[in-house]
Amino acid sequence: MNIGVLDILDLPSCNPARTVYHLLMTKQYAAITPQAISFCCRRMGHRTFYATYYGVGAPERKLPKDLDVLFIACHTPTSGLAYAVSKIFRRRGTRTVVGGPHAKAFPLDCSRFFDVTVKDCDRGLVERILADEFEPGSIVTCDPDYDELPTIEERMPEVRKSAFAFGRKYVFSTTIPLLGSVGCPYDCNFCIDWNSTYKTLSTDRLRTELEYLAKHLPGTFIAFHDPNFAIKFDQVLDVLASLPRGQRLPYIVESSLSVLRGDRPKRLKETNCASMAPGIESWMDFSKKAGVGKMLGMQKVEQVAAHCREIQDNVPYIQGNFILGLDTDVGDEPFELTKSFMTLAPFVWPAINIPVPFGNTPLYDTHLSEGRLRRQMPFQFYYAPYLVTTLKHYEPIRYYEKFIELLEHASSMRMLSRRLPTTWSNVARTVHCARTAGMRAAIPSYRRVLNFLKTDRTFRRFHEGESDALPSFYQQEYDRLLGKYAVLISPQERIPRLAEPTTSAAKPQPLVKLAV
Repeated sequence: MNIGVLDILDLPSCNPARTVYHLLMTKQYAAITPQAISFCCRRMGHRTFYATYYGVGAPERKLPKDLDVLFIACHTPTSGLAYAVSKIFRRRGTRTVVGGPHAKAFPLDCSRFFDVTVKDCDRGLVERILADEFEPGSIVTCDPDYDELPTIEERMPEVRKSAFAFGRKYVFSTTIPLLGSVGCPYDCNFCIDWNSTYKTLSTDRLRTELEYLAKHLPGTFIAFHDPNFAIKFDQVLDVLASLPRGQRLPYIVESSLSVLRGDRPKRLKETNCASMAPGIESWMDFSKKAGVGKMLGMQKVEQVAAHCREIQDNVPYIQGNFILGLDTDVGDEPFELTKSFMTLAPFVWPAINIPVPFGNTPLYDTHLSEGRLRRQMPFQFYYAPYLVTTLKHYEPIRYYEKFIELLEHASSMRMLSRRLPTTWSNVARTVHCARTAGMRAAIPSYRRVLNFLKTDRTFRRFHEGESDALPSFYQQEYDRLLGKYAVLISPQERIPRLAEPTTSAAKPQPLVKLAV
């Protein structure tokens, strides 16, 4: 059979600057599972075509027209494009299959546009899909054994296509995705891994992967796709340190401050950690994850800033992840505390996020059951600068005013003048400058939403929860973001089909077939 695998990483580029960014950076965000599926299909003897779509060109032209089966992976903000591509290929007689974060969060909606929706996948399930065992509209899953993922050497054809320039040579930004663990021990209510089981994968396998990269792809970066890197810190870092110093490739991770105690930050430096992105999340919650016990407010700010200074002595680039507007946030304090943190730790890049209730999370269940989730809002807007819920303690106008004020503070020339002298890596300084420019360029999109809230009563009533009628602004914005692909998804089809609350404290048991 002719099998296609398409990993959709972003929407079509809207300007030359975005095109350059997509070519250099977005291209490097390819996921591991689509590459593993491509490898499995190749090993089964099928003619397999793997591609990534990173906002440049036409996604349907990345693959042959005469496919028998097409696997598509996407995130929720790019799901509209994935739905459109599925329609194109289904009209040609291709069976389409969707997986990835969006399929896991919102499988019911996916089942409208794909023959099979996959929440979790392994080789056995791929074989059953190719054997056409599932009826159209099926939602399937399994309990995958991640130790059986193909090695980097086995998925090199996919790595070349996704990360190399023109599929031939690796460049300064080439990043190889790698997995050292799965799951997360924390239960953050907004995270799709909130009830997952943490597991460190084979350390012998990890060592083999690192040795292969050092020998065959020197000069590249490693991006660990672990939800929470090195919870079993010493066990994992011992493997990284087992390579000779000259063979330790720079690596990028997301981790928790609670893990990085004592001399552990020094071990990051010894093993060539290039970037660390801890989840600080909130000044009013998630303190255990931040390693500060029960501290909240300014006390937590000071403790986290001091901890970040210890890490910064050993890691060139740090990004702190924040969510402003959670149910524990009240008034101006969370925003002002974030400014205080920037003053105390200016070298930490603040990734400031709007709360998004993804499916199968407690946050989603809470907002849906309380009638706060804007049910009519297309998935295209499940990311900043859009707000898809009514916040517990903020009117939308006040929230956007404070959010914009915070973004302006974070991207001000005054803040940059503090950030650069406290950052010791020239590469990190360059990244700070680029991201400052990017944040400043994004602020008008927030202002646009704020202006509609202030001037359009229908728009404001929708976001205050007083009306269920989707403002025309969002239909027009949908058309703009998807470009020529928007006509493939009718206004009615853009309204999500949302599942009722389902989360519980217990880890769900895997099923083979969930729905038809």
